[in-house]
Amino acid sequence: QVQLVESGGGLVQAGGSLRLSCAASGRSSSSYATGWFRQAPGKDREFVAAIRCIGGRTYYADPVKGRFTISRDNAKNTVYLQMNSLKPEGTDVYYCEANLHTTVVITASSYDYWGQGTQVTVSS
Repeated sequence: QVQLVESGGGLVQAGGSLRLSCAASGRSSSSYATGWFRQAPGKDREFVAAIRCIGGRTYYADPVKGRFTISRDNAKNTVYLQMNSLKPEGTDVYYCEANLHTTVVITASSYDYWGQGTQVTVSS
């Protein structure tokens, strides 16, 4: 069992920055891949970024490459998503998710656990 708690969302102007945090418990976050997804009402969950447990390789969706950075602090059992140059289309609920059983990290169906989400609103 893995419990994930996201925080750090909020309201920011276009061009601004936010850092999301995902605090994990139940199992070390360094032992599984962690992904960030976002979801708008009525739409499917969309991949944003992921980090592998072994080697720490990172992956990003094309719309966020160069602007977002995913990282992990093993000592704090926390994964972060630094979001810079935010755009209004980035307004969504962002979810942190844990992938314990597959090497595929960019699809929502690969993930076993997720948190309650944190709202990010980017004003124009």
